[in-house]
Amino acid sequence: MYAVIRAGGKQYRVAPGDVIRVERTGTGTDGQVEFPVLAVSGEEGQIAGGSDARVVGQVVEEGRSAKILVFHYKRKKQYKKLRGHRQGFTAVRIAEIAFGGQSFKAPDLPRKEVKPKKVKAAAEEHEEPKAKKVTAKKKAAPKKSAKKAKKK
Repeated sequence: MYAVIRAGGKQYRVAPGDVIRVERTGTGTDGQVEFPVLAVSGEEGQIAGGSDARVVGQVVEEGRSAKILVFHYKRKKQYKKLRGHRQGFTAVRIAEIAFGGQSFKAPDLPRKEVKPKKVKAAAEEHEEPKAKKVTAKKKAAPKKSAKKAKKK
């Protein structure tokens, strides 16, 4: 099952579990975002309007995309203008698509386990710190001699 949604003036085809980058949105309650639905695919290839459908997403990340350079130039007029732009985005994971009494949910992501910190052995703790390497400094290049005294 998939749905076509509108976000930030663009249309996206999404399925449960998809992660999409939309233009920055004000996050809803508890990081949940609900999108307006344009169309929903039903069973056996049926496509229906999304009047009673709903698509719910979970905010994964917010950030800014790569820089785009905008360069204005007019030849023969000595006119140049350079400006950069970074568009903000919100990465959203589609959690659920509900339509016609049916609900299609994305599988839960496995949680990452926290690795325990390594504990140093008791013998290593009492060792003296290792001496730093002493490196020889490079000699500076000889300075050029001043101009020779003027002749009389």
